Amino acid sequence: MALKNLKSTIFHGKRFAYALIIAIACLCLTFNFSWAATEAKHYTDLQFPPLSEVKLPKYERYVLKNGMVVYLMEDHQLPLVSGSVIIRTGDRWEPSSQVGLSGLTGVVMRTGGTKEHSPDQINQILEQRAAGVETAIGGTSGGASFSTLSEDLDTVFGLFAEVIREPAFAQDKLDLAKTQQRGAIARRNDKPDSIASREFRKLIYGEESPYARTVEYATLNNISRKDLLGFYQKYFHPNNMILGIVGDFDSQKMKSLIQSKFGDWEKNPQFSQPSLPQVSQAKSNGVFFVNQPQLTQSSILIGHLGGKFNSADYPALDVLNGVLNGFGGRLFNEVRSRQGLAYSVYGFWSPRYDYPGVFVAGGQTRSDATVQFVKAIQGEIQRIQAQPISSQELAFAKESTLNSFVFNFQDPAQTLSRLMRYEYYGYPADFLFRYRRAVEATTVADVQRVARKYLQPDKLVTLIVGNQKDINPPLTQLSAQVTPIDVTIPTPPQPQAKS
Repeated sequence: MALKNLKSTIFHGKRFAYALIIAIACLCLTFNFSWAATEAKHYTDLQFPPLSEVKLPKYERYVLKNGMVVYLMEDHQLPLVSGSVIIRTGDRWEPSSQVGLSGLTGVVMRTGGTKEHSPDQINQILEQRAAGVETAIGGTSGGASFSTLSEDLDTVFGLFAEVIREPAFAQDKLDLAKTQQRGAIARRNDKPDSIASREFRKLIYGEESPYARTVEYATLNNISRKDLLGFYQKYFHPNNMILGIVGDFDSQKMKSLIQSKFGDWEKNPQFSQPSLPQVSQAKSNGVFFVNQPQLTQSSILIGHLGGKFNSADYPALDVLNGVLNGFGGRLFNEVRSRQGLAYSVYGFWSPRYDYPGVFVAGGQTRSDATVQFVKAIQGEIQRIQAQPISSQELAFAKESTLNSFVFNFQDPAQTLSRLMRYEYYGYPADFLFRYRRAVEATTVADVQRVARKYLQPDKLVTLIVGNQKDINPPLTQLSAQVTPIDVTIPTPPQPQAKS
C-alpha cells in the first residue's frame, strides 16, 4: 500500500511539472517583451487619464416624528447591511473633574448589556451570526454602529436599538473599563510620539482645554455608575441623533423596522445643543522639551493654532499641503532627501469641523540633528511665504489633491458616513464638490496668499521629546529659553481606610 501511494505521488508530481513547463512555454510565446527594451520613465513623465466625474449614490433622507434624522442608501452588491448613528455629545462637554466620563459611557453602553440581554447573551447572539454592534464616544461626537448579513437584519438591528435605548451599564463592566483605563494611563509615556502628541495639544489649546486635557487616576476615581447614567440621559434622545443605514435591504421594509424600534421613543423637547468651548492658543510661541534619556532620536512637533474646514481658503490651504508634503513635496525633498535629516517629515494645515485645528509640522530625527531639523522646517515655512511656488509644483500638488479626492467615495458606506457628518456639523451636502471645484481653480498666487496669511512663524510652538544629553548642538541655539515639561504620571490616590 505504501509503495502504491508513493507511485501515485510521483505520478501526480510529474503531471504537475509537465503542466507547469507547458504553461511557461506558452507564456513565453505570447508575452510581449518590448517593454523591457524601453527606457524607464521618470514619474513626472507618466500620463494619466483625467478623473471621472464623481456622483453620489442614490439615497433618501427623512425625519421621524420624534426628530430622529434617517438616511437610507440601498446597495445590493453583497448580502450585507451596516448602519451607524451619530449622537451630539462628546468628551468636550464632560466635567473637568471627571475627564474620562464620556469615554467610559461609550464603552460600557456596549459591554454592560441591556435591560433585556446580558453582555454574554449579546455577544453570543452576534458571534453566531458573524455580526457586530459597537458604541463609542469621542471628542466631538458619540456613535453606535452595527453590521450584519441581510438575513439577520431584524435580529441584529433589534439588538442595536436595545443598546442605544436601554443600556444597563453593569457595574462589573464599568469596573473593568476603569481598570483598563488605569493601565492605559500607566503606559502613556511608553511611546515618544504619544508623549509629543499629547503635550503638543496642551501647548496649543491649554492643559484645561477640553481639546487637550487627559484622563488621570483622580478623575477616574470621581466617576460612578450613576454618573454614566446621568451623562447618557442628558444626551441620548432621538431628536439629538442621525441614523444612517446602507446595504442590501428594501427601503420600505427598512422604514417599517426603524419605526418599530425607534418610532415610539419620545423626543426631549427641552434638549438644546450645548455651546462649544472657547478656543485660543495657550502658548504664543517658544521651545519646549521633554527629556527621555532612553531615546536615541528626537520626536519633534512645530505648529500653532489653525482653522476650520468651512474657511473659504481651505481648498488653497490643502493645495499648500500638497506642495509641502509627500513624495515630491518640499519637506521630503529638502529635509529628508537633500539634507538627510529624517526618514519621515511632514507639515500641513489640519482644520476641524467646528473648532480651530492646528498647523503642525514635524517628524523624527537623530538626536544630534535635532536643531538642524527644526531650522530646516522653519526655513521651508519662510520660503513658501517669501517666494511663489512654481507652476510645476502647483500642478503636482493639485493633481495629488484631486487624485485623493476620489477615495472619499470608495464605497456607499463611506459616502453615507460623510453625508451624515456634514449634517451633524452643519455643512452643506455638496461641500466636498464645492471643495473640488475650488481646488481646481487654485492658482500660484492663491497658494502664496494663504501661506502668508495663515502660516505664522512668530507664533510657532516647538516641542521636542528626546535625550537631552545627546542633543548637540543644544536647544538653546533655537531659543535662549527652553522650557522643560514634566510628564511624570501622578501617583494613584490611596483608597481611604474604612472606619
